[in-house]
Amino acid sequence: MKYYLIDGFNLAFRCYYAMPDLTRSDGFPTGALHAFFASLLRLSSMDTPHSTAVFFDKGGSKRHLEIYPEYKANRAEAPENFKRQIPNMKYLCELFGFEPVEVEGIEADDLLGSSAVSLKAQGYNVTIVSADKDFAQLVSPNIRQLLPPKPRVKEWTELDTVGVKTKYGVSPSQIPAYLALIGDSADNIFGIDGVGPKTAAKWLKDFDDIETLIRRADWIKPERFRKIVADNADILRRNLQLVTIDTSHNVELEKNKIPDFAEIINFLEEMEMKKSLFALRKFAQDQYQISI
Repeated sequence: MKYYLIDGFNLAFRCYYAMPDLTRSDGFPTGALHAFFASLLRLSSMDTPHSTAVFFDKGGSKRHLEIYPEYKANRAEAPENFKRQIPNMKYLCELFGFEPVEVEGIEADDLLGSSAVSLKAQGYNVTIVSADKDFAQLVSPNIRQLLPPKPRVKEWTELDTVGVKTKYGVSPSQIPAYLALIGDSADNIFGIDGVGPKTAAKWLKDFDDIETLIRRADWIKPERFRKIVADNADILRRNLQLVTIDTSHNVELEKNKIPDFAEIINFLEEMEMKKSLFALRKFAQDQYQISI
């Protein structure tokens, strides 16, 4: 039993910035839609059969903002052409047979993480589809992370427990401590000034976790960081709360349905995505032995 859990906005943004500004004949933007549709086809063809869920943010994260009101405050407004395509991306997910998951005030990361842990406990092998390094903390023998392709690179990258250690220099369970130390500029979380990935990984190898690092600050090398870490103990603890995914939510995932090929065709024709129609027909034949 397998489940793919997709970080919707993470994938959507990557699709938007990976494509030129394509438009329908009336000027409606479709660039991100082309890439998002291709990604759904690709993911739906991997490790079949599997179930799928896609998670989106809805409003700000109440939990994070209570801890740190400046959480994600550095983010600029999303481009208008991107925002106009989001409803259609969600609609595509529905047409493919999986309902988007979103809850007001709860970050998609927490919803996805809760689902991953719950599904693992039920005996599923879970694949988290996201480039967000926060999800590396959930990687285990039954949970892997699948990183979308980078620009000009077509291959998806799988991270298992060994892959996380190779990429970041720490174990999955140490990822929150690692991020607490180096910070996460994308979320407006500031780490210890001057501490980069290599230093953070070395400290966690020596001290294992944040509390031990704080308690044994007098042992830290280079020595210049000893007072800095001690003085910033509360910030490190706050950061740890911010970057640790809350897996306690009860998330109801709807049972997947077969893709509504007739409606997908209508959608692609309406969006004037002619090349995508050829890919859809091949997908239907390969995965469902259906001629459309």
